Amino acid sequence: MSDRDDPGTIGRRVQRLRADRGLTQRQLAEPAYTPAYISTLEAGRVRASDDALRHIAERLGIAFEELLTGRPAHLVTDLRLRLTGAQRALATGDTEAAAEQYAALLAEAESDGFAEEQAVALLGLGECAVEVGELTTARGHFERAEQVLAEADAPLPARVPALRGRAVSHYLAGELRYAVYLLESTLDELNRGGLHDPDALLLLYASVIGPYMDMGAHARAAQAAEYALALAPKAADPALVARMHRSVARTLLAEGRVAEADASLAKAAELYRQLQIRTELANCHWMRGYVYAQHGDLERAEAELREAQTMLTARRAALYTSQVAVELADVLHRRGKSDEAAALLHEVLSDPRACGQALGPERGALHAAAAHRLLGIIAEDAHDTESAEEHYVRALSLLERAGAAGDLADLCRLLGDLLRRTGRVEAALDAYRTGLGHRTAPGTTTLGPAPAQPPL
Repeated sequence: MSDRDDPGTIGRRVQRLRADRGLTQRQLAEPAYTPAYISTLEAGRVRASDDALRHIAERLGIAFEELLTGRPAHLVTDLRLRLTGAQRALATGDTEAAAEQYAALLAEAESDGFAEEQAVALLGLGECAVEVGELTTARGHFERAEQVLAEADAPLPARVPALRGRAVSHYLAGELRYAVYLLESTLDELNRGGLHDPDALLLLYASVIGPYMDMGAHARAAQAAEYALALAPKAADPALVARMHRSVARTLLAEGRVAEADASLAKAAELYRQLQIRTELANCHWMRGYVYAQHGDLERAEAELREAQTMLTARRAALYTSQVAVELADVLHRRGKSDEAAALLHEVLSDPRACGQALGPERGALHAAAAHRLLGIIAEDAHDTESAEEHYVRALSLLERAGAAGDLADLCRLLGDLLRRTGRVEAALDAYRTGLGHRTAPGTTTLGPAPAQPPL
C-alpha cells in the first residue's frame, strides 16, 4: 500500500509537520475546514481528498507531492538533473562515465522509490552496454526497465524505449526473427490502438530497418526508413539547446523554483534522447545507401553510406560503424576500388583500434560473414583461390551459426563454383547440396503481415 492509500501514514505526517511549524489544528484547517476534521485526519480515521491535502500542504508551506510521499520535492528534481548529465555523457560518446553515473543514480532512485527515474537509469545502462557490445547485460537492463514501468502502469509509448532496446540486443546477437517480432508487434499495438506517439514510432521504425535488411525484406526495410525519416524531429543543435536547459534548471533549482526547474529538465532530457536517435537516423542513411546500391546508383550509394559512417563514428558507435563499413566496401568494390574495399574490410575484422568491437561471431556475425564473402570475391578476382576459399569457409561458419538461410545458399554457390573451377567436383557438389538445403528450408524467408501504417 502506498502512503497515499494509507490514512494513518498521512495523518501522522500531517501531525508531525503541523507540530514542527507550531500550528494549531484550527490554524491548519481554516478557512476551508474545521479543527475537528484535522483531528480526525491526524488520527487516521478519514481518507483525505486531494483538495483537502492540497489545502493542508499550502498551509504547511510544502509541495503536494511531499505531503503525499514524505520526500522533499527537490530530491526527485535533483535526481532528474543528474540523470540528464548521464544522458549527455552517453549522447556525446563518454560511455564509461555515463555507465558509472547511471549505476549510482539507479541505486539512489531505488532507495527513494522513484519508479520513473529507475527506468531512465536502467535504459541508460542498457544503452551503455549495447554501445560496448555487452548484449546479455544490456538485455537484462532493458527487461528490468520494462518491469519497473509496467508495475508503475506506464502507457505503452513510455515503455517503447525499453522494448526497442531489448529488440536491438536480440538483433545484434543474431536473433533476427525475434527482434522483428518484438518491434512489429509493438508498432501494431501503437498504430492500431491510436497511440500515435511520433517519438515512439520513430524509435521502432528506425530500429526495425537492420533486421529487415539482414532477413532480405528490402522493400519493408525501405518503407520503414521512409517512415522514420518522415517522423524524425528537427533540431539544429540539440546538444547546445539541451546544455542551456540543463544550466537553467540548475539555477532555478538553487533558487527553490522546483516546478520551473523540472520543466527545463524535461526539455533537456528530450533533446538528449533525440541525440541518441542520431544512431537510428544514421541507419536510415545506411538503408538508403543500400537501396541505391541495389538499383545500381553507386555514386549516391557511396555518399549515403559515408554519411551514415560519419554520423556513427561521431557517436563512437563502433559496432554499427563496422557494419556500415562492410556495406560501403561492397559499393567501393563495385565501383572498381577493390584495394580500398579490402583494406576497409580487414580493418573492421581485426583492427585492434576498434575498441574491442571488431566484427565476429558474437558481435555483428552477419556482417562479419559478409566481409569474408566480399574478401573472397576480391581474392578470386585477383586469382588468389586459396585466400578466396579461406574467406568463403569462414563466412559459411558464421552464417550457419546465425541461421541466415538465404545468405548461406548464395555463399554455398560461390564456394561450389570455386571448388568446381579448381577441379574438386565432389566437394563442389557437397557445397551446392548444402546451399539447396538451406534455400528450401521452410519458413526461412517468410515474414508475417507488415505493421499498420502510421498517420504521417
